[in-house]
Amino acid sequence: MNDKQLLFASIVLLFVMLWLPMGQHNFLIDHWMKLGTYAIPFIGIGIFAFKEKVVDPPLTSNLRFIAVISLMAYILHQFEEHWIDLFGNYYAFYTFNNSFILEGLRQPDATVKPLTKESIFVINTSLVWLVGLLAILRSPKHIFPLVSMASIVLVNGIVHIVGAISKLQYNPGLFTSLVLFIPLYFWFWGHIRKRIDNYKALVLCGLIWGFLAHVIMVVGLLLANWFEMIPEYLYWFVLVIWSVVPVFILRRTT
Repeated sequence: MNDKQLLFASIVLLFVMLWLPMGQHNFLIDHWMKLGTYAIPFIGIGIFAFKEKVVDPPLTSNLRFIAVISLMAYILHQFEEHWIDLFGNYYAFYTFNNSFILEGLRQPDATVKPLTKESIFVINTSLVWLVGLLAILRSPKHIFPLVSMASIVLVNGIVHIVGAISKLQYNPGLFTSLVLFIPLYFWFWGHIRKRIDNYKALVLCGLIWGFLAHVIMVVGLLLANWFEMIPEYLYWFVLVIWSVVPVFILRRTT
C-alpha cells in the first residue's frame, strides 16, 4: 500500500468512526466543533512533518498548502458559528438559523426545529472536513476537490454577508467570513489564474458545485425535518455523496 492509499484508507476510517453509532452520538453532536478546533495545531504540525512533500516543488506547495489553509480557516469559522460567537453565545448557529428558517416559513412560533444538531454535524463533517481532506489528498495532480473547497468557502461566506446585510444584524460566522473567507478565496483565485490554463472553467464548475451544495443542504433539510417527505438519514447520505463528487469531476486539471 503506497502513501496515498494509506492516507485515503485513514480518511475513510476517520469518517466511519465519526458517523457510525458507536456510543459517541451524544458527545459528538454537541462537541464536534471542539474536536475540529483542537485538531488545528496537529494539522499545522503535519505540514512541517511532511514539508518535503508539501513545500517542494513550489506548485505542489501552493496548491496543497492552500488546501490545508482552507480547511484550517473553515474550522476557525466553525468555532465562531457553533462553539462561541462574538457575543460569547454557545452554539449560536443552531438557535439563530432555526429562528431564521421558521421566519422564512412564516411559522416563527413553531416548536419543531428544522435544523437539528445531528444535521449540523453531518453537514460540517461532510461538506467541510471531508471535502477539505480530499482536497489535500488529491492536490496537486487533481485540483477540482480544492476548487470545490474554495467554492464552499466563498459561497458560505457570501451567504453570511448577504444575510447580515438583509437583516442588518450579526449572524454567527459573519466575522470569519469577512476576515478569512473572502481574502482566502481571492488568494486562491490569484494563484490558479496564473498557473492553470482552464481556470475559468474550473472556477465556474466549482461555484456551481458549491451553490448546489447549499441548495441540497437547505432543500434536503426542509424535506426531511419540516415536510417529513424523506427520512433524515437519507438527507445525510445525499450530503456525503455530494461531498465526494468533486473527486470524480475534471480529473485532469493540471
